[in-house]
Amino acid sequence: MLRFLKISHLAVIDAVEVEFEPGFNVLTGETGAGKSILVEAVGLLLGGRASGDLVRTGEEAASIEAIFESGGEELVVRREITAQGRSRAFVNGALATAGALKDLSARLIELHGQHEHHTLLDPATHVGVLDTFGRLDGAETAIAFDAMRTAVEEVARVRRAIADRETRQELVTFQLGELDRAGLKAPAVGGASEDAELASARQVLANAERVERLCAESYASLYESDEAILASLGAVWRRVGELAALDPTFQPYLEARDAIKPQLEDLALFLRRYADGIEASPARLQQLEERLALLERLKRKHGPTLADVIAKRDALRRELADLEGGDERVAELERASAAARAAYVKAAGALGSARRRAGPDFARQLERMLAELAMERTRFEVRFNAEPLPESAWSARGMDAVEFFVSPNPGEELRPLARIVSGGELSRVMLGIKTLTATSRHGFSDAADRPPSLSAPGLVFDEVDAGIGGRVADVVGRKLRTLGSAFQVLCITHLPQIAAYADSHFQIEKKVERGRTRTTVVRLDERRRVDELARMLGGEAISDGLRASAREMLMERQAKAKGESETEGARRAPREGKKKT
Repeated sequence: MLRFLKISHLAVIDAVEVEFEPGFNVLTGETGAGKSILVEAVGLLLGGRASGDLVRTGEEAASIEAIFESGGEELVVRREITAQGRSRAFVNGALATAGALKDLSARLIELHGQHEHHTLLDPATHVGVLDTFGRLDGAETAIAFDAMRTAVEEVARVRRAIADRETRQELVTFQLGELDRAGLKAPAVGGASEDAELASARQVLANAERVERLCAESYASLYESDEAILASLGAVWRRVGELAALDPTFQPYLEARDAIKPQLEDLALFLRRYADGIEASPARLQQLEERLALLERLKRKHGPTLADVIAKRDALRRELADLEGGDERVAELERASAAARAAYVKAAGALGSARRRAGPDFARQLERMLAELAMERTRFEVRFNAEPLPESAWSARGMDAVEFFVSPNPGEELRPLARIVSGGELSRVMLGIKTLTATSRHGFSDAADRPPSLSAPGLVFDEVDAGIGGRVADVVGRKLRTLGSAFQVLCITHLPQIAAYADSHFQIEKKVERGRTRTTVVRLDERRRVDELARMLGGEAISDGLRASAREMLMERQAKAKGESETEGARRAPREGKKKT
């Protein structure tokens, strides 16, 4: 339920704070006073779409803050909207998304306004209303529908692939053949790629004569010339040995002799072998050039690196295998699709049977409720599709088409709900449907059987009195008060007959101060409540006679509500006594 509401800089509201009570709360005021803004503020707290146009002129931002109580737990919900249209939401001080607010609102408050009236006129919404009344869980059907749709789409995808298989297979075979003929070699672990190795070899062959000359000259300097380094080193080491005998500081260099000599001998051997291994032929160089050119072409087509080309080759091999085994894959998917379809049909069929059992009960209870709302002879019927719906009409909600039919007057045939002409009749039918679904959704078979509950959500009714008046307004007020015994009810109304039944009465008033329009919300005491009812009865000029009529109406409604409460308590007492025994 909604405990506290604070609004700042929203449209014509500069600053408003309201503390609501359990039970039946009404909000009244002149047309244009800002009652709809109050409802819109609550809608924003429920995750409604925000707009910078809602921010009061001259202000940077608007804010709405509320304290909700649910199951003994207090939740503080805040929404901020900037003049640029950006918004932020907070739940108990933590940032939250608008989607999170919508999810949270289901257990906090329900908004029933003119928009919901029009929504219920759409037959597509009727199946959801029936499911809510019957407490029918369509989760299994929705999951089965998603699984069936996924399976069907997968079959279609593979079939499309098979339809193009020959063309694709030809292309894949051609590309794979080109790569296989190239004989690509994967590099050893930690080794260079083939193109890097070939580029290095090409560099050597292109400079073969110079390489051979440098190797020969280096080898001769080490081994073959008259002044060969290795031969000269013997004399050097002998002299260093004599020096070490005279001065020990030469000893480390003498000890290094055994390491230096083998390294120079290895170098001489490598130079001779390297020079002998060079194939300094134009044919070999041409072969390397051609191989590198081939690898470059493949890298441009499938690269940019040789590793990418090798990965492409492996992927083409796998794709070709899939294409060649496509028929088996389709058969497997079709079996899975058939199983998913059967599971959906079973789940949807069970849900449809439950709906057909709930439909007559919903109709009977609504007829009883409409009788309490001065529509005693109204007939109501829930109709289902007589023939199975085509598969194209199946949905996550099942295979049922549900539509509400009503006949408000004796002798008239049942007609679709959308064709009710009278606005007053439509308002009462809507109130009845909303009352039934609200009490059913939260586990109350009869609102009068429950005291005001903090765990139940608040119900906000906007313009529920459209098109009604007189005696009908009186019974609507009685029904809203009864509903307030199980839920917190907030109702915006223009009718004194309804307002007089409220447990708490708030007046919304618009004033112009210093050239600016301001809206205020005030909880009325008994005296001011009489004045507000008198204004609703007679307009701006409030006479003593209107006050007397308003006072009489208020006392009469309060007495009537008290009497009905005592009667209901007496009716319930024997029933509760039987339960105890």
